[in-house]
Amino acid sequence: MSRIGKKPIPKPENVEVMVDVGNQVTVKGPKGQLTKQLPRCLQIKVEEGFISVFRPSDKKEHRAMHGLGRTLLANMVEGVTKGFSRKLELVGVGYRAAKQGSQLVLNVGYSQPVHFEPEEGIEIEVPAPTKISVSGINKEAVGNTAAKIRSIRPPEPYKGKGIKYEGEFVRRKVGKAGK
Repeated sequence: MSRIGKKPIPKPENVEVMVDVGNQVTVKGPKGQLTKQLPRCLQIKVEEGFISVFRPSDKKEHRAMHGLGRTLLANMVEGVTKGFSRKLELVGVGYRAAKQGSQLVLNVGYSQPVHFEPEEGIEIEVPAPTKISVSGINKEAVGNTAAKIRSIRPPEPYKGKGIKYEGEFVRRKVGKAGK
């Protein structure tokens, strides 16, 4: 039995879970609504206060999908109740971020500022000129957006300049040896 898959998901009272034909799951909560197609081989049962995920057999494919399906469903429930957030830091002289309307404007060492438009459902905040916060209810979309922002100027190993995740350790290299 999958250790992750067999754990029931606690369902808060203010969350509504609907399972349609073909495992189309819709989760509604105070922050919004998420819909996702889960693997067809899984059985999803919504009980009083809990959501359980079951698999039909012990085949390798079913075991692999069991933990995945449970985690996707748990992330949906957590997203519509609490939401998700990723924080980024800008490191480098003159590197800064600003918000113009819904766009994020980054000055990260290029000749022109970089304009980044987030996808729908993603909120970007700039609490300080060198800090960016990406938040939303879909964990996958939040992580993907944070990765796209980071890829504009990833941290380099010599001086550590670039956009990095908060708490990320950039492994440093020694520069050219002088005489």
